[in-house]
Amino acid sequence: MANKGPSFGLSRDVQAKIEKKYDDELEERLVEWVVAQCGAEVGRPERGRLGFQVWLKNGIILGKLVNSLYPSGSKPVKIPDSPPSMVFKQMEQIAQFLKAAEDYGVVKTDIFQTVDLFEAKDMAAVQRTLVALGSLAVTKDDGQYRGDPSWFMKKAQENKRDFSDKQLKEGKNIIGLQMGSNQGASQAGMTGYGRPRQIIG
Repeated sequence: MANKGPSFGLSRDVQAKIEKKYDDELEERLVEWVVAQCGAEVGRPERGRLGFQVWLKNGIILGKLVNSLYPSGSKPVKIPDSPPSMVFKQMEQIAQFLKAAEDYGVVKTDIFQTVDLFEAKDMAAVQRTLVALGSLAVTKDDGQYRGDPSWFMKKAQENKRDFSDKQLKEGKNIIGLQMGSNQGASQAGMTGYGRPRQIIG
């Protein structure tokens, strides 16, 4: 990031649009959840987009977060004893989090790219990933989620229905309303087709 200069023109406009998507209120809720989920030892970031980025940048807190959602004994992200100081180690830590989040059930489209966080390219995408992870944790309801369940929306779950053969056969005889209705359809009162127009002169 040290060798990246300021952006100009269209690049700056695009970056400004991306930065507008960042939600400060959502940041507060996510920080509350991470602290509730991982414990107070993770600390709290400075308020704002860059404070949030610096807090998560080395990947340690993200690793602790996703590990806390798995049952004890199965921790998908290896947490080093001391936070990594080398850039590639930090990026590797973030990549481990992303892999673990995907394995947990977060869909690929909700997962941010490593540079989105590491270079603060798209912190709104980081927020989306954390929201998706929180929503899944609330939905799974397996006792691993800590925090207020109202912080996240529950994901829709499968609602499987079993119909008997008799019910399925009966359903074939019903005309669905999207097909229209044949109630009251008759040709009573219709004039004959093809009669010439009556012109009274």
